[in-house]
Amino acid sequence: MAISGDKKKKVAFHTLGCKLNFSETSTISRNFKNNGFEVVSFNSEADMYVINTCSVTEQADKKCRQAIKKIQNNNPDAFIAVVGCYAQLKPEEIASNLGVDLVLGTQEKFNILEHLDNLQKKETPEIYSCAIQEVDQFDSSHSEADRTRSFLKVQDGCDYSCSYCTIPLARGKSRNKKIDELVNEAHKIAQSNIKEIILTGVNIGDFGKSTNESFYDLLKALEKVEGIERIRISSIEPNLLKDEIIEFVAKSEKIQPHFHIPLQSGCNKILAKMQRRYKREVFQSRVDKIKSLIPHAFIGVDVIVGFPGETNEDFEETYKFLYNLDASFFHVFSYSERPNTKSANFEDKVPRKIITERSKKLQKLANEKQTTFYKQHIGQEEKVLFEAYKRNNNMFGFTGNYIKVEAEYDKSLVGQIKTVKLEEISESGNLIVKMR
Repeated sequence: MAISGDKKKKVAFHTLGCKLNFSETSTISRNFKNNGFEVVSFNSEADMYVINTCSVTEQADKKCRQAIKKIQNNNPDAFIAVVGCYAQLKPEEIASNLGVDLVLGTQEKFNILEHLDNLQKKETPEIYSCAIQEVDQFDSSHSEADRTRSFLKVQDGCDYSCSYCTIPLARGKSRNKKIDELVNEAHKIAQSNIKEIILTGVNIGDFGKSTNESFYDLLKALEKVEGIERIRISSIEPNLLKDEIIEFVAKSEKIQPHFHIPLQSGCNKILAKMQRRYKREVFQSRVDKIKSLIPHAFIGVDVIVGFPGETNEDFEETYKFLYNLDASFFHVFSYSERPNTKSANFEDKVPRKIITERSKKLQKLANEKQTTFYKQHIGQEEKVLFEAYKRNNNMFGFTGNYIKVEAEYDKSLVGQIKTVKLEEISESGNLIVKMR
């Protein structure tokens, strides 16, 4: 790569979607920095803008187009590159957006610097996006922008075929690096004085298929990394959340009592239409197992509302299941029809108005669940990792079991793990703490 001109070029990044995308953007931005670029914020004036995209919902696609338009309005001469999932799925659609110069799919995004000879605007956008069947490389990634935690990519791709999901079409088959290589990366993170790592991927419970290892093996290896005090598991499929994993977390001093498990529906009929690999009884058994060993564990649940064919009775089944479930919070998603998925061709589409009503009802329940979970911990002492973010002279942090707390801002606490007493719920819904 040879960028013309003596002046250091400025590049800005914008990330859409999941924690995995954030870890990848962080790695790509470091590559730019190591090659002489100055990395600036997305709202700043830059010579080049890189948008790392998501395409899980239509809303994600829309946010990408809005970001492109924002750049065009504010800095029409800037070079624009769009990479990631949306770029893999719809490269021509992105290239049709006025002002886009470079479109890179899943396999090519980490090689973005190789596609730059200068940052002059292109009359015709360049597109590099191989067939998803050819995507086989695993690009290591971790984030460093946050002084308190790092997202460590341990797995990519998915071999599942859920009828509503485009991720296998956007990221390819399940794959990962060997445990030894990921442990080495965790050591690098520890050397940056980062206290917590969050294990990210598309389907992390499927870890090890490409290296003849297991996610359980990975957890045991990472717990031995000195300097890392906390490890969190991001979203893991209920059918892959084995007893041995739950039992290990229950005994671990580092792996936090925090689980994020996608349910998607509490109705077995809808789960079957979604082509999920479990029934709600399996999900219930996972929650029961966690709570029997780790009563104070935080359990977050993903649920999709308005899947084609979801009747009022089906929704009420889901609501009743969630009402009785010992979960701490629900992430409620409205069904979004995606091209080239099986569910896009399903009949009995649920009207948008009904989807909105159902979402509001579930969100109300989710908020009640979280408040109840928080209240159960008032008066207890917990260890909190404090963050740098400041608002209204308050700072924030999370307990091991993912309770968000707030305290009066103290710069010396940033990035530190301190024992606090949980006092009361604030107006913003967090727990106010008293330093011990």
